[in-house]
Amino acid sequence: MLVLTRHKDEKIVIGDNITVLVVDLGRDRVRLGIEAPPEVTIHREEVYQAIKAEAAAKSQTAGRSADNTTPRSNA
Repeated sequence: MLVLTRHKDEKIVIGDNITVLVVDLGRDRVRLGIEAPPEVTIHREEVYQAIKAEAAAKSQTAGRSADNTTPRSNA
């Protein structure tokens, strides 16, 4: 993990097309502005984890539905 120190209005550049700007510094938080191409999704970690959990639950439900289908014979 890379740990950097930045002040307000300073930027971090990731690759060629992602820029992170320190917008504001508060007592217990920092506000960041992120510029990235539209195809790059950006989420807070808790939102990302919820999305992953929902996708996993849907795939398990779909897997159970597929397991419950029985092949039909042509007899």
